[in-house]
Amino acid sequence: MRKQQPQISEERILEASWELLGEEGIEKFSLRRLADRLGIQAPSLYWYFKSKQNLYQRLAGQVSKIILEEFRSDGDWKEQLTGLAVTIRKVLSRHPCSSQLMMMTLPHEPDIIRFTNRMLLCVESTPLGQDQKMQVVTTLANYVFYFVMDDYQHERNVSAILMEKGADALPGEEMIRLLDTMSDSEAGLFKRMFTNGLFELMGTDAAFEFGLKLVLLGIEQVIKEQEA
Repeated sequence: MRKQQPQISEERILEASWELLGEEGIEKFSLRRLADRLGIQAPSLYWYFKSKQNLYQRLAGQVSKIILEEFRSDGDWKEQLTGLAVTIRKVLSRHPCSSQLMMMTLPHEPDIIRFTNRMLLCVESTPLGQDQKMQVVTTLANYVFYFVMDDYQHERNVSAILMEKGADALPGEEMIRLLDTMSDSEAGLFKRMFTNGLFELMGTDAAFEFGLKLVLLGIEQVIKEQEA
């Protein structure tokens, strides 16, 4: 009796892609691994996606669509950009490797274009030039992308240390041993900040809000210069 070919769909391929990205990260992601998960031959995927890059485009499009659905555009340009940044971070944090996907893809998906257009609308009322408006939204988006990606990678690094050295291992101990080998002129300030726990703020809401404040203040200063 012939073995029945597994039933797949574009929706199931995208779902399995997120699962695989969550388990192994984007570094190990491949169409062959994806096909194995789906129980099909890799060439079958090309009926749905021409390449891995094409698949990435669709995944980034999914993320863009969710951001648009959850974003509420109230207030002036600063309030809108703040709400947009918070929404982007929230959505990216739910989808593994989504920051990398957003940064690796071009706006060749309708939802990515809609997302970019919505960001531009947030600053349309400002006196900035068109090129400056594009730089504003690109800078804001990149800040959020890198913030989420850095937090995601930090968690993976900590998990790798715990897996290698056991659940009782403290990731900071290796750093302390390294810092103890360096002079005060080389790493004194860094060491004091590290031992005082300031680096534990990385990835927190407070750190995100402070960084966002810096970005918005910079934009506001440029707008004031334009209005002067």
